[in-house]
Amino acid sequence: MRAMYICMCNAVTDHAIRRAAAEGVHSFAELQARTGCSDCCGTCETEARQCLRDAVAAQPGLTFLPTPA
Repeated sequence: MRAMYICMCNAVTDHAIRRAAAEGVHSFAELQARTGCSDCCGTCETEARQCLRDAVAAQPGLTFLPTPA
């Protein structure tokens, strides 16, 4: 499966977001700290949040922890 860039500013792909979720990242703030996703222009925030939410939901027993915008 081909990777899709979610954050062009920091070259963060959907694969990187799913990998981060598998490694224990469960909040958007953690994702930003780990990958730099959405810390420049912010246009990717909605897509990045959804990708993280989906990745966390795919893991049994985990819950996405929303970070206030």
